[in-house]
Formats: sequence, C-alpha cells, structure tokens
Amino acid sequence: NCSSGIWNGSLLHLCYSARKKLHIGIRMPVGMTIEETQKAYCEALGVPYDESCITPERMIFLTDKDSEIYRSKMWCAVLPESEIQARRQAFLNRGLTVDGRGNAKVNSLQFTVNSNSNDNVQNNRLSGNYGTGELGEASEKNLIAFDLFQESAGLKGMAIDTVGSRHSSLLAIMSAGASRVMSEEELMKVVAEKMPSYYQEPDCHQLIHDFYAKYGDSSKPFSRDVIRINATAEQASRQVNSLQLKVERADGNHTVQSSNFQVQSSEEDYPDPPAMPEKLPKLVELLISRTPEVYKPAVAHAIFPPLATHLWQTSFRYIDNVVHEATLSTCLLAGTGAGKSSVDKPIKYIMEDIRKRDAENLKREKEWKEEVTRKGANKDKRKRPDNLVIQEIDADMTSPAFVMRTAEAQGRFLYTSLNELDQFDALRGSGNQQFRIMCLAFDPFNLFGQQRVGVQSVTERVTIRFNWNASTTIQKGQRYFSKVLTDGPISRINFCTIPEREIGDDMPVYGDYDDAYREALKPYIENLNNARGLIDCPEAFQLALKLKDENAEFSRLSQDRVYENLSFRANVIAYLKACVLYVANGCKWEPEIDEFIRWSERYDLYCKMRFFGDAIKRANDTGEKSSKRGPSNMLMQLPDEFTYQQVMDLRVAHGMDTRGTNKMLRNWRGRSYIRYKDPDSVTQKLSNSVFIKLKFRKENS
Repeated sequence: NCSSGIWNGSLLHLCYSARKKLHIGIRMPVGMTIEETQKAYCEALGVPYDESCITPERMIFLTDKDSEIYRSKMWCAVLPESEIQARRQAFLNRGLTVDGRGNAKVNSLQFTVNSNSNDNVQNNRLSGNYGTGELGEASEKNLIAFDLFQESAGLKGMAIDTVGSRHSSLLAIMSAGASRVMSEEELMKVVAEKMPSYYQEPDCHQLIHDFYAKYGDSSKPFSRDVIRINATAEQASRQVNSLQLKVERADGNHTVQSSNFQVQSSEEDYPDPPAMPEKLPKLVELLISRTPEVYKPAVAHAIFPPLATHLWQTSFRYIDNVVHEATLSTCLLAGTGAGKSSVDKPIKYIMEDIRKRDAENLKREKEWKEEVTRKGANKDKRKRPDNLVIQEIDADMTSPAFVMRTAEAQGRFLYTSLNELDQFDALRGSGNQQFRIMCLAFDPFNLFGQQRVGVQSVTERVTIRFNWNASTTIQKGQRYFSKVLTDGPISRINFCTIPEREIGDDMPVYGDYDDAYREALKPYIENLNNARGLIDCPEAFQLALKLKDENAEFSRLSQDRVYENLSFRANVIAYLKACVLYVANGCKWEPEIDEFIRWSERYDLYCKMRFFGDAIKRANDTGEKSSKRGPSNMLMQLPDEFTYQQVMDLRVAHGMDTRGTNKMLRNWRGRSYIRYKDPDSVTQKLSNSVFIKLKFRKENS
C-alpha cells in the first residue's frame, strides 16, 4: 500500500472475518476490471487467486470494531464526478461496457491482464450474455411488453433502431415503464432482438446500465399503466405459448394479433395495496388494537379526521410556506359486506368528549327553539344563545344550516361521519355545492357563505373547517365522483379500502372497546385539545420534503401526469397526519411515524390510482381541446446530417402523416435549406438519401 506502483494508497479497509480470515477492500486501478484487479492484487500479495470473489453483489458481513485492522479515510467515500467519468471512459476506450463488466460488442476483441496472459475478460452478466459469450433469448412476455411500452411512449409504428434517434427512443421506452417490469439483464436480451444495430454500440449498454443504476428502485409503487401493460403482456404471452395467439416474426419484431392489448387489468391481476408497517406510532397502535387484522389499514386512515377535529386555532407550515390547519377527510371504498362499519367504534371513542359537549349545547338550542315557538309573533323573543358550539353535524344538514353551524363554531372544526357518501347531497343546494364544500374544506383561507334578504335567513361568510368520514361501495364511489374527476375533490380526500376476503373465510373477531381503551386514549385527546398556535414539527417537514422528492422521481420515471397531480395534495395530507400524531404525542416525534406516514401516502395514492386513475386520464383526454404544442421549426429538431426515415419519424411525432415527407423535403431543397450529402448524376430517390442541413445547423448554434 505504500509502494510507488499502482497499488499505492489503494487499500481502503482491512478486517478479520467471522472465521478469522482477512477481508481486504481495495480501490480498483483506473481501467482494470474486477477480475483483472483481483488477479493482479493477489499476485502482488503472493497469495492464490480465489475465482469465486469477483462479483460485487456478493454479501460480506462486517465484523465488530475490535476485528478492524485498518480503515482508510477514503473507505466508502463518494468519488468525484470527474473520476467517475474517467473510469467509465477508460472502460469504453477498451471496448468494454461502462462498468467494465463485459464486452461492449458481441464477439469483440478480448483483452488481457498483461501481455503474458490469455485470460478472457469476464462476460457481462447484466447484458444477458452467458459464459460462452452467446446472448440468451428474450422471453415472449418481455418482447410483447416492450412493444406495449413503445406504444405507451408514443413511438408506435416508428423505426426505433435508427441512427440519431435510437438513444432517445430507448430512453423513452425505459421511462415509460419497461425498466419496471424487466431486470437489466432481461431488457438487454429484448434490445438485442428489437434494436440489433443499436445493441452493438457501447452507448446502448451504457445507457441501460446507467438508467438502472439511477432509477432502478423496485420498492416504489407501479403506475396504473405499468400494471396494465405487465398484466396484458403476461396474458398475451400465455396465449402465445398455448398457440391461441398468432405471432408473426418479421425483422426480429413480434406483431401480436390480439385485441387483448386494449383490455384493462381486472381486479384479479391488480396488485394488493401496500402492506402496513409492523411497527406503528403508539396512538395508531392503540386505536387499531381492537380491530381485526383485515380492517386495520382502513381504520388506520379513518382515525385522522376525528382526531384532527379536536385541534382549535392550531396550524402547521407546509414545505411550500403555506400555513395549513389539519383539514383531513377520509372516504372508505369497499365492497358490500366488506366490513366498512369497522371504523365506527374507534371514531366513537375519539369523538366522545366532543359529543358530550355537543349534547349539552343541543339541549340549550332545543330549549330556546321551544321558548321562541311558544311566544306569539308580536312578543319579544330571546336572542339565540351565545357559545352554541356544536361540532358534529347531521348528515342531512342543509347548506344554510351548515353555514350557521360553522359561524357558531368559533373557528373550530365541524365533523360528520356518513354511512353512505350520497348523504352529502343534502348540502347540494343549487349547483352541486357539496363538491365545492369538499374542496374548500381542504384549502386554507377559504371563504364560503350566503347572503339573504329575509330577516330570519342566514347571512354569513365563513371559513369552512370541516372534517369528515364517509363509507360507500367502490361502484357507488366511482359514480358519485364521475362528474368531478378533474375538478379537485378526489385529490383533496384521503381514500382507503378493505380487500375482498376469500369466500368461506372465518369471520373477523373484534376486541373489547372498554374503559381501559378509553383511558389509554384520553392523554392523546387532551394534548390535541390543549394545542394552540403555529406548531413547528421539523421531522414532519423533512419527511414531507423526502416524500415530495420520491413522488417527483417516480413521476419522472412513469411519465404519469395523473399520478403526479394526485401526489401533490396526497403529500399535504400525509404531512398533516404526521403533524396530528406529533401534537397528540405531546409534541414529541416517534421514529415509527416516518414509516407509517410514508405507507399512508403510498396507500392513499394506490387507492386513487386504482379506483379513479383511468377515469381521470380519459376525462383529461376528452377535455383537452387546446393544442399540445405550438408551431415549431422541424428542421431545427433534426441533426445536421439526417436520413429520410428520421424525417418521417419526426412528422409522425408531430401528428402529421408520412405521405407529405417527399413534398416537404423537395420544398426544403428548393429553398436551399438542405442538400444531398452524396448527390448522384442521375435522378436520386429521396427515400434512399442522406441530407445535410444548410440552415439552422446545430454546430453553429
């Protein structure tokens, strides 16, 4: 390690293994592969070379500190970008893949460790090569899925293996979701068959490897499109393999003659919702402790609106610097007989103190009404009592009564729990006001009210503070929101579900909701009741930033606009839940809150995409009347040297037909925008030509 040769300073870590052997960690010299480095280092040490130790994926268990012999300052240090690029370029200069783990070209030249060695460079396992250097076959499902992702990326019918556009084409297909359903090795096999020319280029291997290294996170949820395509490809491949589909092979491409590509994934092939973490915040664990296992995720979401209703004059600053109150509403969508009433008991115990105070004020209001009714029209009547705070409202309350209750609540939240979602229709008023109330209830600084001429009429403008729980069947819920898919209510509501149980399953058994349950809950409720002012929760703030970045990353990879739009408010909902747990716990953060809130947001987005994702996309497509792009200079979008095929691809991408390609090129030639690269003396066919740009050249920009 102190020599003047290539190993100077290369030792990073030295420790005893559990079996008292040595673990040696070294930095590879620039340009050397893993196998070459192992052999050369063993030779320098004078020890035998172990052929089983050449894969970085092999797990090595670190022992305790007493077993550590040496640790360099550079151990586990992040390499500077310049060195990373230098290392990659050194491999590419040798004709290897960017990570040095295989040949960039099939049957490319083989390199040696030194001039006296005939050892072949290791084959690239990730590129789908077998030890013999032969390429494995791509599966039928992956070939079909690749075609579907090509269509999803807007490249249907285009020649994707064309110089000048193949890099961006493959990138678009991977971004559309191909990288989510295939491993790096599987995609290499597909590309070798679908894009044989590009597969021979080092750039292809580098692009795929870099994409998986940066975006290959299998823990993130699938988009609706990826799930549908994966299921469709699986179904189609089974039919192909059973000779029920005709598969035509032409130029290495599969054309599957089946209408099944248009089939939406059924409930059977839709994945299960994200699993709830085993370790939960104490309050959540308490509230679901008497709930059967199958209902726990639904109850874990349903508890937040009633908990948040206890907060008064309490707010939290979100990551966009907007101050929010805990405006939380939950809608449970589940089948008939699925157990939607499982949320009722926890809500009852959470709301117990508010219901007790409401009962006293309802009694005062009733006595006042009876007194007013007894007096004649011309007699003095006592004014409506002060401090008539009634937070839990009836499901059939009209819009004027809702405004009056809000005004009398003195800035507190109103709350209701609905057995059926359509009970909201009492608030409809004129023009579907119930949906407007749902939206305003989530938005800070909102104003809502009515102005009437009558002396006895309600004339108020109020800020809506309204949390609610509702339950309904999946079909009813989808119908109820079908007219307002793009108007905002769905993104502002936290959705949850109960999975369908197998026929004949045992009946779920509840625990006892007793005094012990009530007493354990009381301190949390008191903490919520006592909180005031703008509360700072740095852990919730940082968590919201992380989740925002994770959502943005997944949106970039899936290119799913609906998911991205829904994720914005889903992140606000998750942040407010974290703040409610923080306040209920006496303004103390629990480590379990992190994972629970991350799961809660993923679950919310899962339900929204599952039950409304496709419908929102269709509504967006139907309502999109404006042009997606303004007029643009097509010549500027072509490389300085381009082919006829590239021009055709560009026209298709702009929504034009290919029949006008010849006329456009002749027009460009006639105006000296372009010229032939190699003009013939005889009449030259445009379709066989390569063109040079004379105007709008990139090299001059």
